[in-house]
Amino acid sequence: MRILVVEDEKKVAGFIKRGLEEESYAVDVVHDGEEGQDLAESGEYDVIILDVMLPKKDGIELLKRIRDKGVNTPVLLLTARDAVEDRVKGLDSGADDYLTKPFAFEELIARLRALMRRGTTELTVLKFADLSLDPATRMARRGDKDIDLTVKEYALLEYLLRNPNRVLTRTMIAQHVWDYTFDSETNVVDVYINHLRNKVDKDADEKLIHTVRGVGYILREERE
Repeated sequence: MRILVVEDEKKVAGFIKRGLEEESYAVDVVHDGEEGQDLAESGEYDVIILDVMLPKKDGIELLKRIRDKGVNTPVLLLTARDAVEDRVKGLDSGADDYLTKPFAFEELIARLRALMRRGTTELTVLKFADLSLDPATRMARRGDKDIDLTVKEYALLEYLLRNPNRVLTRTMIAQHVWDYTFDSETNVVDVYINHLRNKVDKDADEKLIHTVRGVGYILREERE
């Protein structure tokens, strides 16, 4: 899952980023409305967390612009204003939900999960062949064997399971599992793929994670 956070208070943005990364999300953070609009329009995000009070372009204007451009990504507004008219204005501008500052991180996570359930990103158990991953419990299984995953291994496996039979380039994987500042010259993607293979495929009769030479990786059943 990839989330865009547009928040000018760096302490708040850092708090959100750390918490979301601990939940296995890839997080991009920007601190003004103009850069936020650029990323919202050009990036592929599952959810956008958007502060209302932003420099250069406020959150409401940003929201209207991206909706006019056809960006339908779920948006959770963060606002220090709790007046009814402010909330109505945000929802009427295209927001899917709002959260008033200060907030508990547990509530932020709960609202994000609710938004994902409403959209195309379902929190149902992901399955491919005899491999499964439950986003609600964060448990992975291959056949009757539980698989213990690190935070990044979980995010990587989730991305593969949401895109079965599709070639995923190293850049695509890096952007979705890490973030847009990721150094594409490193071999971290390959290292984590190998870690994941050792847990998912090592003792299995059929291998599911395959290399597409010179391009990236694909989750598919072995061809006869």
